[in-house]
Amino acid sequence: MTIRSNGQNPSWNRENGRGFHFGVEAEYLLVDAQTYRPLWRHDLEFSALNAALESIPFADLPPLDGLELEPPHRKLMPYVVEGYHLPAPEMSPRDLLPKGIEIRTPVCPSIETCLECLRVLHERLRTALGDLGFGAVALSHHPTEDHFEGPQNKRRHDFWQWAMLAMTTYGPDINVSLPADLNDRLDFPDLHAKVNYYAPALTALSLASPFHRGRPWEIRGRVGKSIRSYRRSVIAPAIELHPQERGRLEYKTFETSNRIEDFHGFFLLWLELLLDDGLRGRASEQTRIYDLGAVAVDGLDAPIVRERAHEVLDRAPGVLASRGFDPAALEPFRQRLATGRLPADDLLELYEQTGSISSVLRSLEALIPEAAAKAEPIGLARA
Repeated sequence: MTIRSNGQNPSWNRENGRGFHFGVEAEYLLVDAQTYRPLWRHDLEFSALNAALESIPFADLPPLDGLELEPPHRKLMPYVVEGYHLPAPEMSPRDLLPKGIEIRTPVCPSIETCLECLRVLHERLRTALGDLGFGAVALSHHPTEDHFEGPQNKRRHDFWQWAMLAMTTYGPDINVSLPADLNDRLDFPDLHAKVNYYAPALTALSLASPFHRGRPWEIRGRVGKSIRSYRRSVIAPAIELHPQERGRLEYKTFETSNRIEDFHGFFLLWLELLLDDGLRGRASEQTRIYDLGAVAVDGLDAPIVRERAHEVLDRAPGVLASRGFDPAALEPFRQRLATGRLPADDLLELYEQTGSISSVLRSLEALIPEAAAKAEPIGLARA
């Protein structure tokens, strides 16, 4: 497949014949490229990071329609500096205290295209950050910093509280748009209740942020699986719905990963929740918050998790295949459910072997591709 400039390749057409569209927003923690010391707002400057991002080419990728320019950024691009917006008197952003970088893929007509965009954008980001002496790693909570306070930058008090808490968290947002006929059938209150019931179990399969203040996170005499999920569950939403943006449906509770196959699985799990009318469980927001707190500490050993995860994974192949999606990418999640071993356990084991947070961060820098047998080459130009 030949890539034409300015996003003119026919494969980028939003009308893909099936009406599904996909996008990922993936946040990355920055580290020193030599020592892998984790960096934060004290070490980073918006203007330097933004200039590096503006230099990255992306004309051979899908068009950026659907993405919004976020001040104080000046250029619409598939990257943003993530952090805390310092407000002008009218609450408009005048500057930003960086916490890391976010990759925002363009809207794509298939999961495979979206994941290939993520791979290419990640590769180019690594090159640009390397010129600054930085690296980008996939960890969902800052391993040494745990507290931030800033001037009120949102008119709503709860939004301001979340903005401060989010300065230490990093996570992926998984975006799906459904064909019009399916989107029109969605009962949004019922979808929220369904997500409240199943999200804690599905989140458990992704847990991968077990470090706090430079060491394993301990709570009530045991090491927890995810400080990120524990802290964000109380105030942050599980999903956000954007009907004004071509029906964008955003899922937010998964932990980030440096494996493409995990992002593929995240899409399939979100699609399963959206498409399967046979999933009968429903719960309140309060129940979701309670269950996510338990999951963050005990992972798959928390009450209700295994039963609900089994239900989703058992039903998913039939539902997904009927819509043309290959459910094979869910196999890593089946293995985690069968063995009880989560990404957090691998990170804790590496820390025990090395005694070093930097060694853990080094292991999370490369973006690991899916197995060659699963990949669908689409001809995107490499960096």
